[in-house]
Amino acid sequence: MHTYEATVRWTGAGTTGTTSYTAYGRDHEIVVPGKPPLLGSSDPGFRGDPERWSPEELLVAALAQCHMLWFLHLAARSGVVVSAYVDEPVGTMRVEAAGHGQFTSVVLRPRVTVRDTRPVGDDELAALHRSAGEHCFIKRSVNFPVRTEPTPVVVELPA
Repeated sequence: MHTYEATVRWTGAGTTGTTSYTAYGRDHEIVVPGKPPLLGSSDPGFRGDPERWSPEELLVAALAQCHMLWFLHLAARSGVVVSAYVDEPVGTMRVEAAGHGQFTSVVLRPRVTVRDTRPVGDDELAALHRSAGEHCFIKRSVNFPVRTEPTPVVVELPA
């Protein structure tokens, strides 16, 4: 078993606190011992600070990060030498009239560059992506679809 702890401290009370929906700030800090604070807020559409991370952005980033880390592990184990990896994930969230909402999907779009140490094709990378998705703790914990749409493999040729 692994346990993860953090402190989330609201810093947006100002002088009036929550006297009304528009009276308080959404700013907060996420602190994990030994790490720099992560500055959070709500999405700007919900009166948040666009300069800070929203929970929705963090969820999408966590899915991409988890997938990437599993992919790199599985690639190393299978002898695929990855020299670059970039993902630009997109999450879609629906907000209902009553204010309730939920994510409806996240699409991961990784671009992987491999070294020309042995032939590596799109099919092999697709299999690694599938396996990474099966292993990703975060993906396995959400109740909406997370799709992976990788771009074709880029091969880094020797200099």
